[in-house]
Amino acid sequence: MKQIGRCRAHTNIALIKYWGKRNNDLFLPMNSSLSLTLDAFYTDTSVTLDSKLETDEFFLNGTKQDKDETKKISRFLDLFRQTANSEVHAKIESYNHVPTAAGLASSASAFAALAGAANTAWQLNLDKQTLSTYARRGSGSSTRSIYGGLVEWTMGEGDISESSHAIEIDDASWDIGMIVIAINKHKKKLSSRVGMKLTVDTSPFYPVWVTEAKKDLIAMKEAIKRKDFIKLGEITESNGMKMHATMLGATPPISYWEPDSVKAINKVKEIRNNGIPCYVTMDAGPNVKVLCRQSQMSDILDKLKESFTNDQLICSAVGEGIKQLTDTEWSY
Repeated sequence: MKQIGRCRAHTNIALIKYWGKRNNDLFLPMNSSLSLTLDAFYTDTSVTLDSKLETDEFFLNGTKQDKDETKKISRFLDLFRQTANSEVHAKIESYNHVPTAAGLASSASAFAALAGAANTAWQLNLDKQTLSTYARRGSGSSTRSIYGGLVEWTMGEGDISESSHAIEIDDASWDIGMIVIAINKHKKKLSSRVGMKLTVDTSPFYPVWVTEAKKDLIAMKEAIKRKDFIKLGEITESNGMKMHATMLGATPPISYWEPDSVKAINKVKEIRNNGIPCYVTMDAGPNVKVLCRQSQMSDILDKLKESFTNDQLICSAVGEGIKQLTDTEWSY
C-alpha cells in the first residue's frame, strides 16, 4: 500500500529581511528575520511513497522535471528518509500558485509544503518547530512558511542546525494586509542564492547590514507587541531599503530593480503623503509589496490602478500555517 502525504503552505514576505548565510550547507542565517504569511500565494504538494520506484520522480505544475531539478528535491527528501530509516523513493507532485523565482517567495511555500507532505507520508509526526528546521534546509525563508501570521526565524547559535527555527510571534489579526505590485513575473536572471553570497563576500556595507537588521528586529517586535501599524510599516520600509543598498555595494553591484519598481515606490509614497499609511518592501526581484491596513486596501488599490493594470495588482490577507490536505481538497 502506498503512503501519501499532501500539504498546502503559503508564501511569506519578510518585513525584517534575511540576506546572507553563515553556513551555506545548513542554511543558517547571519541574522534573525521576521515575516508576514500571505493567503494569496501558496503551494500544494503531494508525496507518494512507492517501493516500485527506482528513483524519485518530480512533477511541477503537471510537468515532469529534469534530473537536475529532481536531484535537488531528492537531496531534501533524504533528510526525511534518514529520520524514518527508509530507502523508499517517492513521486512528488507540486502545484505552485506563485510565479516561480520572480521574487515572490515561491521557494518558501514550495519547500514548506514539501516538508509537510513528506512528514505525513513517512509518518514522522514531527512538530512544527522541528519541521521548520527541516524546511530551512530546502530554502531559508521556507522555515517561516510553516506558520501563519507574523513569524520570526531565529538565527540560532553557531552551527547547531536545531537552534535555528521559526516561531509564530502574532496572528496579525489587527487589520493587516498586503498588495503585491507584480512588475515582472518571469524568472529573475540572478538567483537569490548567488546574489546573497556575492553580497556577503564583496559588499563593504554587509557588516553594517547585519547590525542594523538586529536593531530593526528588536524595534519591530516592540511595535507588534503594541500593535503599532505605523511603526511596523516604517521599520519594514527602512529595513528593505537597507538590504538593497547593501547589494548595491557588492562587486559587481547587484540591483533587482526595474524602472517600474521605482515608479511603484514613488506611487506608494504619494498615496502615503495623501493620508493613507502604506509602506513598500522588496525582496530579491523587481516586484514591490505594499504593507497596508486591510480596511484601506480598496482605496490604495484605486490609486495604484492609475499607474498599473489590474492583473499587476494582487491583494492578500494574512495567511495561515501549513495544512494537511484531504483527498477531497486535493483536486488536481
